[in-house]
Amino acid sequence: MGLLSELKLTVPWGHIAAKAWGSLRGPPVLCLHGWLDNANSFDRLIPLLPQDFYYVAMDFGGHGLSSHYGPGAPYYHQNFVNEVRRVVAALKWSRFSLMGHSFGGFVGSMFSCIFPEMVDKLILLDGTPFAMDTDEMENLLTYKRRAIEHVLQVEASQKPPRVVSPEEMLQGFLKNNSHVGEECGKLLLQRGTTQGATGVVLNRDRRISWPQYSFDFVSREVFTNSIQQLQARVLLVKAAQGYSDVRREDGANTETLMFMLDTMRSILKERFQFVQIPGNHYVHMNAPHLVANVVSPFLQSKRRIPAQL
Repeated sequence: MGLLSELKLTVPWGHIAAKAWGSLRGPPVLCLHGWLDNANSFDRLIPLLPQDFYYVAMDFGGHGLSSHYGPGAPYYHQNFVNEVRRVVAALKWSRFSLMGHSFGGFVGSMFSCIFPEMVDKLILLDGTPFAMDTDEMENLLTYKRRAIEHVLQVEASQKPPRVVSPEEMLQGFLKNNSHVGEECGKLLLQRGTTQGATGVVLNRDRRISWPQYSFDFVSREVFTNSIQQLQARVLLVKAAQGYSDVRREDGANTETLMFMLDTMRSILKERFQFVQIPGNHYVHMNAPHLVANVVSPFLQSKRRIPAQL
């Protein structure tokens, strides 16, 4: 399945860039990339998915080819949810499926809980629906403080973006992203950098730093209440050596994951599907066929209509 087109959707601060594959008349699927990535994150997976769907992968604001936010505007979780609402309005979609990798899953899940009538299927690729506060209680205020300080620092520094050779850029990227192989690194940098006369520069907004600074951390109570709002069917594809396994060595993360899975099973019942596959946090890029084998039947499955009484 070849790339259909590059899209440029107007927003008040500029534009949101996106790329589309598949059949324009097919059921729509919006694809949301992870933190500091871009729409190329889905280049290897989407061609393996059913061709009679219409896939649009967007670059979040400040990422990929999308405009940066205006001066002084923060990049918070809620802003990215707002971007999804603007994109689907521009595309004139009233009901669609969402597929999010990592942070894209947080954004997609929050959107699906706020606008439950708009989302029929929610696919989470090595991510959970929300970031929980239970593991982070002692850090929450520190994150908020650092988020503010980081932006002020970037604004004050006024340093031009670093220009480096493509090779140096790739090596630096791979060093900071141990789960991304060289080929996938090149793919992400293709859309994440701009070639100049003397080398390449990163496209992303330097005001965006650690994901924790932008997350909305939620309590168990908020998590449960949010999942109760969902109308979508949910597929969570967990990589065996994925995000939650590398982030913490202690058992806190496992306990939180178990709480989330148990809550979703008990509330969503047969609308929730959990599948674990071998691979790391970027398994959708490194071994896309493994992910496609799980996602394709889920996309194609029809909701069973209960027999008339």
